[in-house]
Amino acid sequence: MAAADTDRMYRKEKSIPLKSSSSALYNNLSVLRLPDKQLAYFTTVHSTAVNMVSASGDGLSFSHRLLQVKEGGPAISASIVTQAAWCVLPSRVLLVLTSQKGIQMYESDGSVMVYWHALDVMERPPAQAVFARGIAAASGRFICVGMSSGLVLVFDIPPKGTNITVSEVLEEHRDAITDIAAELGRPPDGAGDLVTADDSGTLCTWSSGEEFTLLHKIPAFGCTCSSVKLWNGIVAAGYGNGQIRLYEAATGVLRAEVNAHARWIYALDLAPLTGKLLSGAEDSFVHIWKLSKNLDTEDIEIEHCHSECVTDTQICGARFCDPEGNSFAVTGYDLSEIFRYSQV
Repeated sequence: MAAADTDRMYRKEKSIPLKSSSSALYNNLSVLRLPDKQLAYFTTVHSTAVNMVSASGDGLSFSHRLLQVKEGGPAISASIVTQAAWCVLPSRVLLVLTSQKGIQMYESDGSVMVYWHALDVMERPPAQAVFARGIAAASGRFICVGMSSGLVLVFDIPPKGTNITVSEVLEEHRDAITDIAAELGRPPDGAGDLVTADDSGTLCTWSSGEEFTLLHKIPAFGCTCSSVKLWNGIVAAGYGNGQIRLYEAATGVLRAEVNAHARWIYALDLAPLTGKLLSGAEDSFVHIWKLSKNLDTEDIEIEHCHSECVTDTQICGARFCDPEGNSFAVTGYDLSEIFRYSQV
């Protein structure tokens, strides 16, 4: 691993106020950029609701929406939301929410619910929590969502309308799914384009399509994998012990490991155009790394580029705001704002 640069790469911009604070959940921040409208949307989860904020390109004006979870029918009690994320498909963008009761898909601005999938809570023992968590768009027409049982549901999304169906159920995991990620560009040959992670730390790489094919199962090593990303055939995984591990997606071979944080990692993100990796953890730090492949040795290299301390904050969400990684946003447990940083 290369040494850190001493020059500051990013500066703090005006923060975005939230109507309510962020819950201590993995990957509790999602960002949708709309360059044509000079807008960016942000979501964080708070208990039974989702904070939605649209911010103007100059960062001076904000519009808020508090999305209360609807349960598809009269609910006895409100359901705790576990994640909210935008899924960008070629034909449409959907906002997907997961909770203890089910999976909901909305139009991108949260105005209309287009699909509701209820979880069957009656089949599980009373002491066992039932929830959905882990959201990713895959292969241009699918949205994959993880379950507390370890199952991954694959939803086939039509170009428009509400005729969304479960086309496949992936059954390799035995523990609750924590995160799912997909390769946004074309993956290298044999590398697969989807990775799933669970509470035990087990990772699975898949090739998506009409049928999803398991390529590799990367065994756990006694630590939860809380966040996972996929870029250029590299699996980047963040763990409860503060480590980032880089695996080759085509072989499942461990290529690099970094003791990146002093506490539990809660969020990773990757800038697809540059290979920048963002990590945020309970230790109040956000780090930015640069991933690359050495064409001579085939080694995967990781270089530390930038550190940001968000004082006294247990970071639970961190995301790049553009595909180059020139700006990023951060939120934390009990924090009623989103901090933004942009490249100097």
